[in-house]
Amino acid sequence: MTSLARTDTSIIGRWWWTVDRWSLLAAMALLGFGIVLSMAAGPSVAERIGIADSLQFVKRHLMLMPVALALIVGASLLSPRQVRRVAAILLIASLALLVLTLLAGTENNGARRWLDLGLVSLQPSELAKPAFAVVAAWLFALGRRDTEFPGAAISTGLFIALLALLLLQPDLGQAVVVSAVWIGQFFLAGMPLALVFALGLAGIAGLVGAYFVFPHVASRIDRFFDPAAGDNYQIERSLDAFMNGGLLGRGPGEGTIKNSLPDAHSDFIFAVAGEELGLIACIVLVALFAFIVLQGFARALQDENLFHILAVAGLLTQFGLQALINMGSSLDLMPTKGMTLPFVSYGGSSLIATSLGIGMVMALTRRRVGGEA
Repeated sequence: MTSLARTDTSIIGRWWWTVDRWSLLAAMALLGFGIVLSMAAGPSVAERIGIADSLQFVKRHLMLMPVALALIVGASLLSPRQVRRVAAILLIASLALLVLTLLAGTENNGARRWLDLGLVSLQPSELAKPAFAVVAAWLFALGRRDTEFPGAAISTGLFIALLALLLLQPDLGQAVVVSAVWIGQFFLAGMPLALVFALGLAGIAGLVGAYFVFPHVASRIDRFFDPAAGDNYQIERSLDAFMNGGLLGRGPGEGTIKNSLPDAHSDFIFAVAGEELGLIACIVLVALFAFIVLQGFARALQDENLFHILAVAGLLTQFGLQALINMGSSLDLMPTKGMTLPFVSYGGSSLIATSLGIGMVMALTRRRVGGEA
């Protein structure tokens, strides 16, 4: 593709010279990390839980790689209008699937978050996140452009509906991410500061309320502040993995903690990276996440279109916050929360949603001139 001339007016030619190629390269690097770590942790997890084919998780992860790349590139080819349309359709579908999940979803540890589709399972909340971020940005932007259009009110109604569906599962982690994204967009859209402050206080009050309403939330918070208050096996094993890895790691596939660490291929994949690839590789991982977020914000802030700015801000906040929660939980910097590491952890719904979201970011931050604006 680097041989494409700047005068090439084909779809691919225009895409190549206008898309953020550095962010695309960083996303592909994260996907590469995901492949290596899936091959390292997947077989051990499969053997521990009694799956006959020890490579089952690895095979599924590798099968999703072409899909992820196709979604990133395909979404980045969309125009802003097409991004809005895709997001609106996806949000409607995901809200319907969230309702269906409450009625007929698979129950695990008292929560209904998955739909069993036979060969695969689907987590609708993952798909709802990027769709909602784009639709909320669209509504806020319309409301600012036309003061008679109740964009903020409609966005608030959608937010309440989505938040209620997430809390009914219950899935507090996804609810926190969605809330943080929406409040951030609300602030950037120029809404009254007093109202933004009130929303922030409401969010804090909601977290406090969750401590008293959801026993599993109270248990995790208690164990975080007082390790003697309960079982901290996962965190202890995770920290052992980082200690064993040292600066350069023990080498891919040479780690031992993954053999006894629950969810080593998903929620605690960062611990596997710490043991097998070492501190330097973990720093590279953090740098890749930070680069995608900061590069996306830098390009978005050069745009004058409010919808582009709000949508990119929401999608990148979601991406960065999820990575921060996953890595912080693995390092015992915050209470544990079952949340995947974007592009790296095993999980089809998360990988598809993340790929679509980053593809939308690249579509909205492409350089546009003339009639493309």
